[in-house]
Amino acid sequence: MTQTVKPKQRIRFWMLTVAALLAVGVTLSLGRWQLSRAAEKEQYQASVEARGQELTLTAQALLDSDKDDAMIHRHIELRGQWLADKTVFLDNRQMNAKPGFYVLTPLQLEGRTDVVLVQRGWVARNFMDRAVLPPIQSPSGVVTVAGRIAPPPAKLYELGNNEVKPLVNSQGGAIRQNLDWAQFKAETKLKLLPLSIQQQGAPSEGLLREWPQPASGIDKHYGYAFQWFALSALITLLYVWFQLVKRFITPKQQ
Repeated sequence: MTQTVKPKQRIRFWMLTVAALLAVGVTLSLGRWQLSRAAEKEQYQASVEARGQELTLTAQALLDSDKDDAMIHRHIELRGQWLADKTVFLDNRQMNAKPGFYVLTPLQLEGRTDVVLVQRGWVARNFMDRAVLPPIQSPSGVVTVAGRIAPPPAKLYELGNNEVKPLVNSQGGAIRQNLDWAQFKAETKLKLLPLSIQQQGAPSEGLLREWPQPASGIDKHYGYAFQWFALSALITLLYVWFQLVKRFITPKQQ
């Protein structure tokens, strides 16, 4: 027996069909976009690893380069003197899941007035008195620093302004939540280069240097892509079941 399809049902059928096609198209596009983002991240990760395999840079190469982004993650070795009185302790930073400070000290390059800010390492904080700076050593005279060129430490959310807290020991330094590059340069009046160095190597001078590896986020994009493709498949299955199988095929079999 032939089932008559009413005009309202026909309109509803085509509206749901168009909506399903749009939803499938959008979810497929979003899934492909996430795959393209994953491919971009893989390409960037490969470039980072390739830079790590290149020859170690010198101070002169750092000064001569006019492409700062191209030097990020390159290994470098510098000689200079610590400006220990300009040391900054960045608060609420973790290493191996333990809270403490990232210690940053300007290094004046040997024979020059140019200065590079060095992320020297991590040190545990004093939990009895939050204002007390932990003891670290900043050798006087010319030192050699080996590390990799890195962007400044990521900024944490903070309430209020980023004021320097009073110093409580004789070594110099200041506790801050974040470091504003332009503000620090104006405050210290140093000829500060726009790049920082993340010092590498075994623990020394009271500092640990087990830096976390930069997260590429590739797995996240693959996970999002899978979710969008799964949603697209679910929409397709629901449409086929409710709009085709139950509407046309099942009645004909009865």
